[in-house]
Amino acid sequence: MEFSPSVFFLSFASILLLAGGLLFKSLLKFFASDRPQGLPLPPGTMGWPYMGETFQLYSQDPNVFFASKRKRYGSIFKTHVLGCPCVMISSPEAAKFVLVTKSHLFKPTFPASKERMLGKEAIFFHQGAYHMKLRKLVLRAFLPEAIKNIVPDIQNIAKDSLQCWEGRLINTFQEMKSYTFNVALLSIFGKDEVLYREDLKRCYYILEKGYNSMPINLPGTLFNKSMKARKELARILAKILSTRRQMKLDHNDLLGSFMGDKEGLTDDQIADNIIGVIFAARDTTASVLTWILKYLGENPSVLQAVTEEQEAIMRSEQRGDEEKVLTWADTKKMPITSRVIQETLRVASILSFTFREAVEDVEYEGENSSFQKS
Repeated sequence: MEFSPSVFFLSFASILLLAGGLLFKSLLKFFASDRPQGLPLPPGTMGWPYMGETFQLYSQDPNVFFASKRKRYGSIFKTHVLGCPCVMISSPEAAKFVLVTKSHLFKPTFPASKERMLGKEAIFFHQGAYHMKLRKLVLRAFLPEAIKNIVPDIQNIAKDSLQCWEGRLINTFQEMKSYTFNVALLSIFGKDEVLYREDLKRCYYILEKGYNSMPINLPGTLFNKSMKARKELARILAKILSTRRQMKLDHNDLLGSFMGDKEGLTDDQIADNIIGVIFAARDTTASVLTWILKYLGENPSVLQAVTEEQEAIMRSEQRGDEEKVLTWADTKKMPITSRVIQETLRVASILSFTFREAVEDVEYEGENSSFQKS
């Protein structure tokens, strides 16, 4: 029995876009100061001045770097990558300590290069009232009232993707990234996205290549090319904002949610958070979809159950040879599909690592080490 993933992808794609940025693996990075402190830092090496061990990390499979460090120093060690002194951990106990037990002592953060590319006003870099306001605006754009009208459009994106894959040997993760990027643009810009899709895609693809680069803004460097793409991306977003203001129409998408904020966000704040949402959603959602396909391929009985569920929906209310257009109500008739997604989110490693910054010096007794405030 053949499995058509078009229906499967679209039903929860928008929800996954929101949830994707919140998922992580137990390997975490924490910024730490390299100045002398009373509390001891974990064992490890800091590498060359400024460059640290960035070259060792990215000149090979990063997993090799992590494995060699873990073998030598244990599950928690210090290093210096992307211009930042940091502590890396990989044990469940340490992850729970940072993310749950003492979560109030750490805040989300990113290396300086990635922060400059995403924009300092992005939600990741803030706490308090501003963070809460942005969170509400993002959630508003992903409520059923906002996404139920774009289900047929997501279906069309899935169908277009399937047609592009026909007869080809594909890299699943890369194709899922392309698919989720198109769905993300639809969720952010609504049906206007088709007018700007190619320009936005071209700029963002250049931008993301520099996310893990050293923040050296010299001609020819990845960072320099990415920052140029970032500026062009901001100009495109400014043009979209200007056009919408001139038309004076209400839009039930993420950009409309940002523009409709009563307290008012500046254009820079809107641009930073639009880019931030794309960044948070794209790789994580693509990772989820890739894991789902892997698990379904390894479990034929589950694949058959999901396929039968989807085919039953497609047959319902179908008129002749005309293909059924999916609706929001149809997504509520997918209990097996929903359970597959939830189980994948539970067991899969969606991200290789994530970042936290200590807001004050913190002692971790489990390893007789500390995380130090920047």
